[in-house]
Amino acid sequence: MLDVLLKRRSIRKFKETTVEHHLIEQLIKAALLSPSSRNICPWEFVVVTDSELLEELSKSKIHGSAFLKNAPLGIVVLGDEEKSDVWIEDASIASVILHVTAESMGLGSCWIQIRNRQHSESVTSEEYIQELLQIPATKRVQAIIAIGYPDEHKKPHDEQDLQYHKVHENQYGLNWEKREQ
Repeated sequence: MLDVLLKRRSIRKFKETTVEHHLIEQLIKAALLSPSSRNICPWEFVVVTDSELLEELSKSKIHGSAFLKNAPLGIVVLGDEEKSDVWIEDASIASVILHVTAESMGLGSCWIQIRNRQHSESVTSEEYIQELLQIPATKRVQAIIAIGYPDEHKKPHDEQDLQYHKVHENQYGLNWEKREQ
């Protein structure tokens, strides 16, 4: 798992290669296995492979979603706030599971934040997507995970660059020390 996390980077350029159906099924299985508070599982997913819909979804935010039009797959992550008060956290966990699963299968991915973002001055990104995909107003749109075969290479994270100074031991202010093995 640490190797996957070191290699995983946000990918915004994808090859024009379709993600095979059996890989999409594995991604969905991974998302459905995501942990959730009290096992309520308030998340739902909309799998988008239609290129015209992906292009429309790429317009969901003022900034930061345009690259979705060139992705072969987008998974819209929803949450039901009527089922759980921590739907945001649960949907976020499912999104991260999608990221690491995609990486483990040789796919690239990138999170597109939707909740609390604007499509235009008068329409939120969430409202835009709800209308476009016919999502009921009771389901909240957390994010879209763009997925595909990477068409860019980013070097893995360097373990030497990890921010250990942000880790505290037993109480805040007592820096945790990395111990050599």
